Amino acid sequence: MVLRQGDDVFARLEAVMRDEAIPAAIISGFGFVGKATFGFFDYETKQYRPKTMTDLELTNLTGTLAWKDGEPAPHLHGTAGDDSFRTFGGHLLALEVGRGSLEINVLLIPTRLERAIDPDIGANVLQL
Repeated sequence: MVLRQGDDVFARLEAVMRDEAIPAAIISGFGFVGKATFGFFDYETKQYRPKTMTDLELTNLTGTLAWKDGEPAPHLHGTAGDDSFRTFGGHLLALEVGRGSLEINVLLIPTRLERAIDPDIGANVLQL
């Protein structure tokens, strides 16, 4: 996939999962980010602590595409750098393409994979 400026990466991945009936996939990518919201999981509150950053270059995007309760459930992590060459990374909660493009490779898995909340940690876990 090649996404363009302003595209919502999660929305586009969810749409392609539905449109192409993708049972599951592994993804990787890189490109320009207009806005990224990273989240750090707090095991005490069982919530993500979000931090939003703008105008980054995504040096690595990795994740899985699976399903949860009949809906697409992308799980993405990334590393991105700013114009001072500082890098940031972690779980992605939101991602919007910046100037230029963002390239995503999708490696299909023929078996449908599901996510479910693990009660011990309070987070979505891939069910194998």
